[in-house]
Amino acid sequence: MCLSVPMQVESWVGDGEIAWLVRGERREQANMLLVGPQPVGTWVLVALGFAKEVLDAESLALTEEALAALAATLDGEYDPDAWFRDLASRPAA
Repeated sequence: MCLSVPMQVESWVGDGEIAWLVRGERREQANMLLVGPQPVGTWVLVALGFAKEVLDAESLALTEEALAALAATLDGEYDPDAWFRDLASRPAA
């Protein structure tokens, strides 16, 4: 399984196929061919060294919430009433 992580474009390397991305203390290069050249400051979803999707503010917030819920679960602190309340009212699929 591959987990995609939001990262922010910090700068470009060379001709624009590779960018430096940051997330907190983490800094890495990623291939940007799937999303094209993006302005510095843009948030993208990254997996296995490839930016695969440009994130708008709403998508970024939802992704960060999901990652926080995952971290809480792994720490043994998941509270189903605190996370994804919007899903509780949806009918089961």
